[in-house]
Amino acid sequence: MFGLHFGPVFARSDALVYGFWLTLQLSASAIVLGSLVGLSAAAVRNMGPRPLRWLVQTYVEIIRNTPFLVQLYIIFFGLPSLGFKINAIEAGILAMTINLGAYSTEIFRAGIESVHRSQIEAGQALALTRLQVFRHIVLVPAVARVWPSLVSQFILIMLTSSVCSFISVEELSGASYTIQSETFQSFEVYIVAGLVYLALALVLKMAFAALGMRLFSRRRIKPIALHLPEMQP
Repeated sequence: MFGLHFGPVFARSDALVYGFWLTLQLSASAIVLGSLVGLSAAAVRNMGPRPLRWLVQTYVEIIRNTPFLVQLYIIFFGLPSLGFKINAIEAGILAMTINLGAYSTEIFRAGIESVHRSQIEAGQALALTRLQVFRHIVLVPAVARVWPSLVSQFILIMLTSSVCSFISVEELSGASYTIQSETFQSFEVYIVAGLVYLALALVLKMAFAALGMRLFSRRRIKPIALHLPEMQP
């Protein structure tokens, strides 16, 4: 008769806890670094010289149209062959950062383009530099409007960290595979892992929602869709 036996799984809870914390570390690093990459790239696409705009657009198109696993393999196996020493965790963080950077570039770009031209012209009339206009007039309203989309992308990159187990990173999925190979309790192991991922995603969603309320509630800026028409000058 079929039955669930979670005892052998919970007996290896130390491995699950380690995998959970490593998943958090990978996700937090990628979210911070990927957001910085995306915001910088979006700013370049908005006000940078044409060659840099083309370079950013090429980066975005390549990353968004290739599988994350392929990107991860290129970094993990390709960089050492070029003389760059990198371990599995560093390769995972780098791949996740590059991936999130491309997707967040488009999200930030949508927010930047939603800022009305008259606001930018008002800043220019006050003799503000382009950098000052971007920092004081464009940045906060742009981020506020796309915050829900950013949060969704943050959660997706956290879930994507499971792919790093393919290069032997012992995050939650990697730890689950190890436990499954030792206990042969496949169904039970992945039920536990799935519930942990679900709980982590919900907690992150609530945490980022609370952060968004704290940062942007006073501005009362309505969220916008990602696919915006080009702003006419």
